[in-house]
Amino acid sequence: MTSAVPVAHSTSKFTPVSLAITLFCLLFSGGTYAQISEEIRAVESSIIKIYTTAAAPDYFTPWRLLTPTQSSGSGSVISGNRILTNAHVVANASYVQVQKHNDPNRYTARVVFVSHASDLALVTVDDPAFFADLEALTLGPLPDPQEEVYVFGYPMGGRTMSITKGILSRVEQQIYAHSGDFLLAGQIDAAINPGNSGGPVIVDGKIVGVVMQANSGGRAENLGYFVPPDIINHVLTDAEDGVYDGFPDLGFRTQDLESPAAKEAYGLTPEQSGVLVIKVFEGSPAAGILQENDVVMKIAGFAVAGDSTIAVNDALQTNFKYAIDLQQIGDEIEIEYARNGQVFTENLVASKRQESYGLVKPEAFDEIPEYYVYGGVLFVPLNMNLIMRWGPDWNRTAPVNLLQARDEWASPERSELVVALQVLAADVNLGYHDLRNWVVDTVNGQPVRDFHHFTQMLRDNASPHVVFRNSSGYQVVVDHQEALASEQAILEQYRIPTAWSDGLFDE
Repeated sequence: MTSAVPVAHSTSKFTPVSLAITLFCLLFSGGTYAQISEEIRAVESSIIKIYTTAAAPDYFTPWRLLTPTQSSGSGSVISGNRILTNAHVVANASYVQVQKHNDPNRYTARVVFVSHASDLALVTVDDPAFFADLEALTLGPLPDPQEEVYVFGYPMGGRTMSITKGILSRVEQQIYAHSGDFLLAGQIDAAINPGNSGGPVIVDGKIVGVVMQANSGGRAENLGYFVPPDIINHVLTDAEDGVYDGFPDLGFRTQDLESPAAKEAYGLTPEQSGVLVIKVFEGSPAAGILQENDVVMKIAGFAVAGDSTIAVNDALQTNFKYAIDLQQIGDEIEIEYARNGQVFTENLVASKRQESYGLVKPEAFDEIPEYYVYGGVLFVPLNMNLIMRWGPDWNRTAPVNLLQARDEWASPERSELVVALQVLAADVNLGYHDLRNWVVDTVNGQPVRDFHHFTQMLRDNASPHVVFRNSSGYQVVVDHQEALASEQAILEQYRIPTAWSDGLFDE
C-alpha cells in the first residue's frame, strides 16, 4: 500500500502541455491502429484458400502415377474473376477446390494459366456467384527497402487466415525453388510456412508480391520470399492471349569481368566495364551478332558492371538478366558490346527460350513422361524429373554419369541424352539384366541426337541386330526381330499398358 504514494505523487507532475501531447499520441496511435484494421478487413475477403489433389508421374516407371497427395495454398482475387497464386500450389493438379474467407463451402476450380518459371498461376471458378461478393485486388509498386508489408494466407497448423507483418529487407535476382529459374525476388524478415504459398504481400491494400517457396535449404530462419510486381505484371501480360510464351532469352551466356588484366586482354579501358561472352547458342537472337570473347557493356540502356549487375534505381542493383526479363517476346532489346576494343550497338529480338540449353532438361510439370520399351529395355530421355526421382538428396544419390551431364551444353547435333534406365528381364535381353542408368551414345554407329530421333531409328531399323553403344565403347546388342516378337509378352508380364508413351510417334 505504501508504494502507491510515490506513484500517485509522480502523476501530479503532468503539465497541460505534456497532457495534451500524451492525448495526441494516444489518439494518433489509435487512429493508425483503426486504419490498419480497416485495411486488413478490406483485404481479408479477397484472400482465398486453395486445396489441391496432385498425382505426379513416376519417372522410374513412367507409365504410372505416384500416389496422389493433398496440399493447400493461398491466393488472392484479381481482375477478370481470377485467383492469383503460386504455380507449385497447383502443379500436376488433378483436382482443385477453393474456399473463401469465413465460408465453409468449397468450390470446384480450374487452372487457366501457369508460369512455372516464375512460380505463378491463375485459377478461376466457373460459377460466377463465387466472385459476386469479392473485390479484386490491384497491383502496387515494389515497396522501398525497410518498408512494412503484410502477408496474408492460410499456413499449416490451423483453418483460419493468418496475417503477419514484416520488413522488406532485400530485393535481388534469386534462384526460384520451384523452377530453378533466376529471377527477381523480394525478401522479408517474416517466416513463411507451407500453406502461405501463393498468398499476397500487401502494402496500402495493394498486392506488391506473391509469397513463394524459399530456396535456402532450411538454413535461413525467419525469412520469406515473394515474387515482385514486375514479374507478376510480366506474367499477367503474357496471359492475356491465354498462350504461355514465358520470359525471353537472347541466347548467350557470360561470366564476370572484374580482373583488370582480363579487361585489358579483351580490349577494355580501366573506365569501361562489362561481362565476357563465353557461349553463343546456334539459332538464338545473339547468333551471328555476338561472338565468344565479346564484352557486353549495356543492355536495354542499363550499363553492365563487371560483376554482372545493373543499377535499376537508387535502391535496386541486380543481375543484368533483369533487363531482359522485363521484355515480352518480340520486343527489341538494344545491346552495346565491345570486340577487340571497338564498340558496337545492335538490336536483338527477344525470343522464346529454347527448351533447354543444356543436355539435361529442367524439371517439368503437368506433362506425361516419354518412354520406349524395346527388347525389354526401358529407354527414357534424361531430365531433372528423372534425376530428382532419386530423392531429396538426389545431388549425392543419383548416378554420377547422369549428374555430370548437367554441365554439358546442348547443340544441334546433340540436344538430349537417352538413358537405358532398366532392363525388364526376358530371353531377348539375356546377358544384360543388370544394366542400369546407361547413356546411349550411338545406335548402329549413328549418333543419337535426341529421344525422338533415337526412337525413330529403332522404328525404322532394317538391320538384323541393333547395337547400342555408350561413349566408353561398351555395347548392348539386341536381335531386332526377336525384340519385336517378344514385345507383347514382355508388356503383359510386367503389366505395362503400351510399349511407348502417348504421342511419341504422332506426326
